[in-house]
Amino acid sequence: MSTRKQDYDYDLPEELIAQFPIENRSESRLLIFDRDTNKIEHKRFKNIIEYLEAGDCLVLNNTRVMPARLFGSREGKNESIEILLLKRVDGDLWEVMVKPGKKARPGHLIFFGDGLLQGEIKEITETGTRLIEFKYDGIFQEILAKLGEMPLPPYIKLKLEDQERYQTVYSKHVGSAAAPTAGLHFTPELLEEIEEKGVKIAYVTLHVGLGTFLPVKEDDILNHHMHSEYCYIDKETADRINETKDSGNKVIAVGTTSTRTLESLADEKGRLKEESRWTDIFIYPGYDFKVVDNQITNFHLPESTLLMLVSALSNREDIMKVYKEAIEEKYRFFSFGDAMYIK
Repeated sequence: MSTRKQDYDYDLPEELIAQFPIENRSESRLLIFDRDTNKIEHKRFKNIIEYLEAGDCLVLNNTRVMPARLFGSREGKNESIEILLLKRVDGDLWEVMVKPGKKARPGHLIFFGDGLLQGEIKEITETGTRLIEFKYDGIFQEILAKLGEMPLPPYIKLKLEDQERYQTVYSKHVGSAAAPTAGLHFTPELLEEIEEKGVKIAYVTLHVGLGTFLPVKEDDILNHHMHSEYCYIDKETADRINETKDSGNKVIAVGTTSTRTLESLADEKGRLKEESRWTDIFIYPGYDFKVVDNQITNFHLPESTLLMLVSALSNREDIMKVYKEAIEEKYRFFSFGDAMYIK
C-alpha cells in the first residue's frame, strides 16, 4: 500500500478533459474492470444493466447542486469578487471560497445584485476559506436562484447552455457545491429498465462540499485532512441495503459520494439505520469496506482523494493500469467524461 501522493499521479492529454456532456447521457462510454481477472471491457454506459443482477442494490446520491457561484463587489470598491458557497454553517452563516482572497478580510462587506444580497466576512478559517454572514429581504434560495450561477469545475472552460446537464435526473435535495458526476450518465429510461430487471434502487444524500475542490498538499496522504460534508440515509434505504447484504447480493455505489455516505454511516458490522451526520471519512488503499461491493465512477483528477478512494476498492497498481488504458483508448475524463464500473 502506497501513501505517497506522487504514486497517484498520471499524465493526461488536455484534449481528453471533457468540456461538455454528450447529447444522450447513457451513450457515454463505460470501461468495465473485473478485479478478479483483471479483465477490461469497453462498452456504452447503457450496457451497465448487463452487469447488474436481480437482488442487487444500486445506491444513488440524490443531492442537487446549488447555483453556488456569486459575483459581487466590496463596499466602496469597483473590483469583482467571486464567492463559491460550500456549506451552511448555521442560519445565514456560510463557509465559502473567495477569489481574490486578499479582498475578503474580516469586517469587509460584499454586495451582490445591486444590494439585493449582502454579506459580511466574519472569519478566515485555517484552510483559507471564509465564513460570511448574509443579509437580505425575502427567501435566500429564491435570491440565490436569481443571482447565482452553476459552479462548474475550473477545468471546464466552455459555458454550459443547459444547466440541468450538471444535475442528475434524480436530483432532489439542494445543497451541493458540485454534482455527484457518476450519476450524470443515468436516464429515467435506464433506471426504469434496471428496476424492471429486479435490481433495487436506493437513494442517499451527501452534499458535496470543499473536499471536492481541495487538492492533496501533503506528500504523505496520511497527513491529509478531509473537510466534512453532510450526509443522510433514510430508513427505507437502510433496510433495503441491509436486506441486500443479508441475501448475499451486491451493493453497488454510484460514485465516490454514495460510497463515502454508506461507509460513514455503517456500524462495525456493516449495518445501516436511518441517520444523518457530518462525515470527513478519507478512504484510501488499505481501507476495509463494510458495505460497498462494487462501484460505478468517473475518471478522476491525478493525486486526488477520489482517485485514492477508487484505488482502495481495488489496488493502486491495477487502477493506474486501468487509467493508462483509458487514456490510450481516448476516454473522456472528469465531470462530463466517461464512466468505469469496478466489479
